[in-house]
Amino acid sequence: MKLIIIKNNKARLNKFLEWLLYMICYGFVFIAVSSLFNSFYIDTNYFGFYGFLAVVIIYVLNQTVKPILVYLTLPITGFTLGLFYPFINVFILKLTDIILGGHLDFTKFWILLLVAIIISIINTIMEQVIIKPIIRRFRHE
Repeated sequence: MKLIIIKNNKARLNKFLEWLLYMICYGFVFIAVSSLFNSFYIDTNYFGFYGFLAVVIIYVLNQTVKPILVYLTLPITGFTLGLFYPFINVFILKLTDIILGGHLDFTKFWILLLVAIIISIINTIMEQVIIKPIIRRFRHE
């Protein structure tokens, strides 16, 4: 597997490595946020495997279920001027909780809403400060 792909005199990271970089960084954020709240538990055995697995499940749900939810709740989101959108993220996190069973547990709804907002903010910051500069470093445009 090539780490850097050169095509038309432009170098870039392999797409899988870019995806893996995103997943690892988001996994660290997910595990770090889980340590902030007592009502948000993630099994940290096996060196954060379940945190990484939760992030992959969230990624898959964000690519498949979330667009449908956004489309179906567009009138509510528009009526509330976008304040309903974090509740879609809460629903995605709750689906992940159901899929992972005992390895991920959210016990309080309002803490889950706060966790969804915090994760979104930290992921945005991490993407701008860490991930995109690494990806840009391998691009010679």
